[in-house]
Amino acid sequence: MRQNYSSGTAWENMIGYSRCVRVGNFIKVSGTTAVNDQGQIMGDSVYEQCHLIYKKIEHALTMAGSSMDHVVMTRIYIRDIQKWEEAGKAHSEVFDEIRPAATMVEVSGLIHPDMLVEIEVEAFMHY
Repeated sequence: MRQNYSSGTAWENMIGYSRCVRVGNFIKVSGTTAVNDQGQIMGDSVYEQCHLIYKKIEHALTMAGSSMDHVVMTRIYIRDIQKWEEAGKAHSEVFDEIRPAATMVEVSGLIHPDMLVEIEVEAFMHY
């Protein structure tokens, strides 16, 4: 059975997507950026934005009855690959013992120029 979860942001309705989707034990969290509930981009560095993003992802997983412990894949889209160490440090601090599969790629741009990074995750709840 499929369940869609929304965070209530205008982006979701405007673009037509869900914050996360759960089908059985599989959960996919959409690409997430460091935008707060008021639509403001938060964090001046890749490192800061990553930590804000991981908090939003954690909330989405919680809505779906899961947690960061169930994450099996992360994808990090970064605008400046020279900042990979900042993204890597934040990732390591969040997933140190979880150790999901991970991909980090440089992209030419995101939906707003102040967005430095976008992250999506996949989780599998193995009971």
